[in-house]
Amino acid sequence: MTTANVFTREPSKRDYASPVQFRFKCTKLPLVEFFCQTANIPGISLGSGVQTTPLVDIPIPGDKITYGSLDMSFLVDENLNNYKEIHDWIIGLGFPDNNTQFANLQSEGSDRFPGSSKSTAVTGVSTPQPLNEGGIYSDATLTVLNSKNIPKTEIRFRNVYPTNLGSLSYDVKQSDVDYLVASISFNYMNYEIVQISTT
Repeated sequence: MTTANVFTREPSKRDYASPVQFRFKCTKLPLVEFFCQTANIPGISLGSGVQTTPLVDIPIPGDKITYGSLDMSFLVDENLNNYKEIHDWIIGLGFPDNNTQFANLQSEGSDRFPGSSKSTAVTGVSTPQPLNEGGIYSDATLTVLNSKNIPKTEIRFRNVYPTNLGSLSYDVKQSDVDYLVASISFNYMNYEIVQISTT
């Protein structure tokens, strides 16, 4: 039977996380990050395997993690400058007109990463690092703030690139002005949760 001392397991921090105290930063999207309205910490899931037996099959942990998409929304400025930031990034990745669109994207920020992998001294296994692919990828960080708006935790995304940019709908029939909000979805290699401070 499992036993536990409830006094030693009592948490030292009893404040709850607020959904409105955060900052989102993306290297390639300075105008978008200023107008950011919502962002998420994507969920992760671990696959499972099955060990067969003559009786009941036994589930065992898998070896592949699947990350959910990074989604955010932002207010669009009246000149559509921040909307165009993402639009041009996606156009460069898809190059619908000619190959120079991709070449121009790739030439941006080509010195962002000096190397593409690091080897750990303990295992000698090469761990994935951000790819040196010019302007194709970007860094992104979601900073969680505490009740006094002090940064406490950072969620650092590696090799971010946009996969979807939502549409903008204009309507002269609206009686009240609801400013336009656009949504974006990103894919990425992985992310890590870094505690800046635990106090």
